[in-house]
Amino acid sequence: MKACTAVLPSKKLVWLMLIVFSLLLESVALIYQYVLDYPPCVVCIQIRILLVAMIVISLIGLLLRAYMFSRFVSLLALLAVCGVSIERSWMLLGTERGFIFGSCGFDLGLPAWLALDEWLPFVFKVQTTCSYTPEIAFGITMAEALLAFFSVMALFIVYLLFVIAKPAE
Repeated sequence: MKACTAVLPSKKLVWLMLIVFSLLLESVALIYQYVLDYPPCVVCIQIRILLVAMIVISLIGLLLRAYMFSRFVSLLALLAVCGVSIERSWMLLGTERGFIFGSCGFDLGLPAWLALDEWLPFVFKVQTTCSYTPEIAFGITMAEALLAFFSVMALFIVYLLFVIAKPAE
């Protein structure tokens, strides 16, 4: 069993799972925007950008999974993206619940050379200010679900990092 888990991050399934979960979250966001008519705020769009970053990093990890250094760097980058995503989700939840005062504007804060809102406005254009997120199921809002998802994802990545660090027996 130990020898099997020591190579877990080099398995294609782990990286494909990360890609699929990120794509599913992007798809859910677009369904809520276009089918259920919930326009995205700036924090929602920032989380979408972070999900795209997770997809790109996971693709790199998938392609370079044979090299331990590449797996390690990819997992560290994914952990950093999860950390920023947790912070953004916390901000969204705080704005929604009122324990963080203020609101967000319509500026994504991206540099001019990365104008995602102009290149792909149907995915990355801010359409409203931050106030509330829709309920997904069982009284859980999207902000709560995102916070839980990214927290679990971060724990999973930390686990994978420890699996890499531990030599196979």
